[in-house]
Amino acid sequence: MIKLKYGNTNTFFINGLLVDTDYAGTLAAFYKALKANGISIKDIRYVLATHYHPDHMGIIGSLVQQGAGLLLLDVQKDQIHYSDYIFKRDHLPFVPLEESQAVVISCEESREFLGKLGIQGEIIHTPSHSPDSVSLILDNGDCLVGDLEPYEYIEGYEDNTRLKEDWAKILSHHPKRIFYAHSPERVME
Repeated sequence: MIKLKYGNTNTFFINGLLVDTDYAGTLAAFYKALKANGISIKDIRYVLATHYHPDHMGIIGSLVQQGAGLLLLDVQKDQIHYSDYIFKRDHLPFVPLEESQAVVISCEESREFLGKLGIQGEIIHTPSHSPDSVSLILDNGDCLVGDLEPYEYIEGYEDNTRLKEDWAKILSHHPKRIFYAHSPERVME
């Protein structure tokens, strides 16, 4: 797994799968990060957004235009255009996504799909941050959780039922390292 940091959102590259991007307008910085890590745009087979907020999917449309596949979970379909208005309002360079461009799978199908990429793991639905949020759980103990609130913050929320449920799902996989979109990684004890 290679962590690409070129803006405000941590982006990860694993065996041809790019997880998250940054805001629209960061494509040039993204290219520099790829080059610095010895990755070609052609190496990106699929792009997965942990959710469709602007700071996680801003350049996905551009990458799809260049040949990357869009991996969309069925629980994300209703949110794929969540950020369109924001990018248009802010006059940012943005290529809208179309569901017809995507490979749509369920979380239950994710292990088989990822296995075809040489990735051992699965994608689970973790909707406490947003209805379309998903987390990538790798069999080696690495977990990419996007904007999921950190485990240690659970008790800081009055209504934390959904957050507790999400963390219970993740912890059932016995993670070793948690990778957040905007925070440093956390090693689990």
